[in-house]
Amino acid sequence: MRLVSWNVNGLRACVKKGFVDWAMADGADVLCVQETKLQEGQQPEELSALAEAGYRAAWNHAEKKGYSGTASFSKVPGSQHRLGFGKARYAAEGRTVVTEIASRSPRSGELLLVNGYFPNGGQGPERLAFKLDYYADLLAWCALQRGRGKGVVITGDLNTCHQEIDLARPENNHKTSGFMPVERAWIDRFVDAGFVDTFRMFEPRGDHYSWWSARGGMREKNVGWRLDYFLVSEDLRERVTSAAIHPEVMGSDHCPVSVEIDW
Repeated sequence: MRLVSWNVNGLRACVKKGFVDWAMADGADVLCVQETKLQEGQQPEELSALAEAGYRAAWNHAEKKGYSGTASFSKVPGSQHRLGFGKARYAAEGRTVVTEIASRSPRSGELLLVNGYFPNGGQGPERLAFKLDYYADLLAWCALQRGRGKGVVITGDLNTCHQEIDLARPENNHKTSGFMPVERAWIDRFVDAGFVDTFRMFEPRGDHYSWWSARGGMREKNVGWRLDYFLVSEDLRERVTSAAIHPEVMGSDHCPVSVEIDW
């Protein structure tokens, strides 16, 4: 099963840059997108091609226009979407879609795929606290689901680089939101709780990023940040067959990331 995630930084703009053709060619079983910046009824007509190809969509819109928002598209038979993870305080920002994927064999249990657009903590102490609360509440919910015997995959724009290897200029950014110690510690907590960074299962080296500032030709220079992840619960580790970042895919200041799981 191929899972793909992409912060599109405005889905309407990304569609104009070839999003649908890319998605159809990629053929992911589940495609998760973040920062759609859409309201109800604003979905581009071009997305009907995905529906015709068998994808069922779930949209979690933010109340604020042109802000946040997530969507998940699944063509896995029997999969179901739900919005959020039971915490009403995040609902207004449309930050989460959970896809439930039923067992395909007696040896597989239910898998929960969390598509999250994690908050940015760079707008002051209140927003940083909101971001850290999101991490805490999501981890608690995931622990509950794992206690029920479900495999959990977390993907999306985590808005944090975990380690120094995950950004080009760590020495300049220890006080910048997205690389502050208090934020990075939450990624540690997910790892300590039994979640695996799938990309690091296959690639131990640096210079692999998923976001670049639009200023100063940073993408061309590959001066970036790895903000987009696939984390899997430990019980799924042996089923992960590949994980990748796709910097060649244009259309956003982020690029897609992917993972393949034997499911």
